[in-house]
Amino acid sequence: MENLLDNLKALLKKDERLVSEGELLRNKIIGLALKLDKDLIKLLLSDNKMKEVFFVDIDGTLIFDKDKFIKFVSNKQFLPDSYTAFKNKIGLVDEKGEFISEKKDVVLSWPYKDCVLEGGMTKEDQKRDEIFWNEILAPDEISRLLDPKVFTNAKRIDKDGEHKFDGFRTDEKGDIKDNLIIKGNNLLVLHSLKKRFAGKVKLIYIDPPYNPDNPRNTFTYNNSFKHSTWLTFMKNRLEVAKLLLKDDGVLQIAIDENEQARLGVLIDELFHGYEKHCITIVHNPRGVQGTNFSYTNEFVYFVFKKGLKVIHKIKRDTPLVEEFRDHGGESLRSDAKNCFYPVLVKDNKIVGFGEVPSDDFHPKGKNVKREDGTIEVWPIDVKGIERKWVFARQSIDEIKDKLFVKSKDNGEIDIFRIKDEKIPRTVWFGSRYDASTHGSKIVNKIIEGKTVSFPKSLYAVYDCIYSVVKTDKEAIILDFFAGSGTTAHAVMMLNNEDSGNRKFILVEQLDEHVEVATQRIKNEIEKFGKGDFVYLELLKWNEKFVDEIKRAETKEELKKLWEQMKEKAFLSYKVDVKTIDEHAKDFEDLSIEDQKRFLYECLDKNHLYVNYSEIDDEEYGVSEEDKKLNRGFYGKYHG
Repeated sequence: MENLLDNLKALLKKDERLVSEGELLRNKIIGLALKLDKDLIKLLLSDNKMKEVFFVDIDGTLIFDKDKFIKFVSNKQFLPDSYTAFKNKIGLVDEKGEFISEKKDVVLSWPYKDCVLEGGMTKEDQKRDEIFWNEILAPDEISRLLDPKVFTNAKRIDKDGEHKFDGFRTDEKGDIKDNLIIKGNNLLVLHSLKKRFAGKVKLIYIDPPYNPDNPRNTFTYNNSFKHSTWLTFMKNRLEVAKLLLKDDGVLQIAIDENEQARLGVLIDELFHGYEKHCITIVHNPRGVQGTNFSYTNEFVYFVFKKGLKVIHKIKRDTPLVEEFRDHGGESLRSDAKNCFYPVLVKDNKIVGFGEVPSDDFHPKGKNVKREDGTIEVWPIDVKGIERKWVFARQSIDEIKDKLFVKSKDNGEIDIFRIKDEKIPRTVWFGSRYDASTHGSKIVNKIIEGKTVSFPKSLYAVYDCIYSVVKTDKEAIILDFFAGSGTTAHAVMMLNNEDSGNRKFILVEQLDEHVEVATQRIKNEIEKFGKGDFVYLELLKWNEKFVDEIKRAETKEELKKLWEQMKEKAFLSYKVDVKTIDEHAKDFEDLSIEDQKRFLYECLDKNHLYVNYSEIDDEEYGVSEEDKKLNRGFYGKYHG
């Protein structure tokens, strides 16, 4: 066994892809094996012993036994660095010698498909590979993670500042009619929201992590399944988000080229019986230089049930003015008789519309003056040919406010219309979508020293929202990757334009993002002189220790934290406190990053936050004020 291990290590080190700073990369090896990488297989075949152990001869053809190879590489005796050696000593491996946290029942395309990716965010500007700390949780490791959580630290914020929470505003049906900003893990918040908002959200707009191929990538985890973990992360959240949508609701997901194709496949799998449209938005006309191309665009998926007419016209940058009379190829009266009727004009203003006449009726000209001075303007051209208006008589109410009268020098009257809206096309471009001008510059002015990476153009988000909720002035709009609060800003802007009462729900976890979004919305409330929102947080339990672990700067701090965790935290069933304490010296010898990593793994992820079902448990010390808050939120919906 030892000779085989040593020989395999020596052989694998010949492949530069598998080595970093002189050490073999276990997960890179496993990843290439799963992909049946031809260079890895050639390397193994070059050694007779490896050929004998990891290949099966079937009628003269050698078949690579990747499962056997992966199991061998995953064995606790393979590459036992200080951290894995420590885990071996304290027993965090199963009876087969495999690490409990590493699941082997995977498939090539999507190994974590049936798991939950718990994604707790840390500071975005932290100089490390991950801005999420995560754990892939198999179904048998989840008991209470997704139960509704307790909310805390509620306050109402309006133009006059913060106020003590005074209860939720509800309508006659008991539905909450407040704008909400909720701080916490968005997966857990979504599962809490479904108790009150299932089937009530008109629009979900999200701008999730894009999973770029660079050192600051959100999803460069300690495994070789970068795309798979991202898909799992998205799948977990989209499954519950789907439950929140109304029957005529729309899901919009912003994304770039890194995951656009895979996201499309995921949508197809999760949203059977739905339409999926991919819109291109030119958000950076200057371009971001790639290896071969300069990228100027990103995408937004629009997803809604098939057969629905849910997308409205959006506003034009520059309105067009054109004749109301049809000049197209089929512009005769006979082409659409319901489009032939008089527009009634008096004192150079439109005062009404006549009815469609019978087929045998023919006006006595283009402009016919009635006894009361009203002029009937008919769609007749200069040659006297009866043509038609662009809109039918039964549809005129939709655009009548866009029509106006224009008199010619000869005294004749024509009808013109202002075209300030257009059917959304699949490519959106123009200065209004520039994410620098209408995104970064807006956000960077909010709080000095506080920034949010790559905020969306306010008008790109506005147009996405407008296209869905233009006529629904009571709509609920949800954004569970809230960032700098652009979605809320766009909702407020639309409400201010048409006196709407649309409500937003924002979910965000990063402290700096919450601070920027909250201040941004307060600024808009002050600007418009009206409006308010309710701020809430999830009540932390094990998550408090996560925060402390992140903030720790010395091993001594982590040592004290471990003592506190033993007393107050919910530890994983895999943890044997006695055995860990017996190997305290080994723990001290780990790097501070590995110590943090280990303490994270010791925490039971089912107890990150306090569950609503345990709100009366004295151990959690939930205040009477918070109990009232939560009973107001969940009410009869809890169950």
